[in-house]
Amino acid sequence: MRVLLDTPVVLWWASSGGAHLSPVARDVIAAEDTEAVVSAVSALEISAKATRGRLELPDVADRYVPRLIEQHGFVALSVHLSHALRAGSLPDLHRDPWDRLLVAQAQVEGIPIITADPAIGRYDVETIW
Repeated sequence: MRVLLDTPVVLWWASSGGAHLSPVARDVIAAEDTEAVVSAVSALEISAKATRGRLELPDVADRYVPRLIEQHGFVALSVHLSHALRAGSLPDLHRDPWDRLLVAQAQVEGIPIITADPAIGRYDVETIW
């Protein structure tokens, strides 16, 4: 199964091994047949929050995020034109632009999002929590 990880899920998995995740979310990510995808959007959000002092990381984002993706066996997902265009056309159900782009990526890629954010579930996208 291929799944897209919401940004907080990526950070919770890296910092606590998933202790902050629901049992279902934790089991899906840990499953042998799961391809857990981390969007470039999440890398941007992590870097921006760390730069603004809203997120403390153990290293600079430029080193931390790629290392996190590699260490946990995640797969990086670039932002494509189709993702951006879909995000721009989504109804205004969620004010967070990062999450709107993640929703668009999940829709275009046809994969569920692992997220604790109930606002994401208001879109036409499968969520796991």
